[in-house]
Amino acid sequence: MNTRRKFIKLSILSSASLFITKQLFAHTAKKYDTVKDNAIVISTWDFGKAANAAAWEVLKNNGKALDAVEAGVKVPEADPDVQSVGLGGRPDRDGRVTLDACIMDEKNNCGSVACLEHIVHAISVARMVMEKTPHIILVGDGALQFALENGFKKENLLTAKSENEWKKWLEKTEYKPVMNIENEHYHPKGDKDNHDTIGMVAMDNNGDFSGACTTSGLSYKMHGRVGDSPIIGAGLFVDNEVGAATATGVGEEVIRIAGAHLIVEFMRNGDEPEVACRKAVERIIQKSPKDLKDVQVGFLAMNKKGEYGAYSLQKGFTYCIRSGKEEKIHDAKSAF
Repeated sequence: MNTRRKFIKLSILSSASLFITKQLFAHTAKKYDTVKDNAIVISTWDFGKAANAAAWEVLKNNGKALDAVEAGVKVPEADPDVQSVGLGGRPDRDGRVTLDACIMDEKNNCGSVACLEHIVHAISVARMVMEKTPHIILVGDGALQFALENGFKKENLLTAKSENEWKKWLEKTEYKPVMNIENEHYHPKGDKDNHDTIGMVAMDNNGDFSGACTTSGLSYKMHGRVGDSPIIGAGLFVDNEVGAATATGVGEEVIRIAGAHLIVEFMRNGDEPEVACRKAVERIIQKSPKDLKDVQVGFLAMNKKGEYGAYSLQKGFTYCIRSGKEEKIHDAKSAF
């Protein structure tokens, strides 16, 4: 009888101990979930640092990755000194600034605009296409009409600086995109500020991914030309089970291999992000009918573990990282 009492007593104490342990673990887990160690944002080129800072303001307050990437890329879109995105973007050969952008969330919702004129924040129009229409892509006048009907303001995107450069270009009309553009605004000492499209991928504290990509496209392109940036699967792709990838550079080469989607599939098969990006670059080298010595393409990716990596055709591609542990600009490895 005495042994039975001891057994019951020990059982009660054991159960109580297990309950307390579970409660402590639950409390610890809940506390960890609020720590900003899970969230991370990466973006292309040096100006991604300022874009990441805006995205981080959303992520550090437990905001959604979708809101973060939109807020992030709106920074270079509104900066007239970033002449490859949004306001102040270099025009096409006819002197018209046309913008391309896309956005994609963790549920495979996506929206895109191409050859959009007069609207600074093409990324926000792309998101509205995603959320308010049954379509994925709107282009040209249709995209502009949709934007104006939904409250966006019509503006002149051609700044005096970009207009003067375009007029100078008209003297020779030589169409030769520059791989790595020098920009005194970002590097007053004359160092290279390598930039083109802003592509951004974020993972929030819930482990959910979203991505955004926005650009004014190749300088002095043919009017109506559309690159990879607004094409889901080329300039951007998100798969919440695997990760996400984005691209920058000459979009024709990226479209040829469905670059961002290809990288996500490489990661699905177990490749780390940098390896997946490198394989995509190698695919371009293998498949392109062009001489690539003057062509730049850069890829950037992140997997579900929060691991990230990049790779490019030529030297000069940089990317930025922002998390609770790190804020840094990295130089990507390259094939050439």
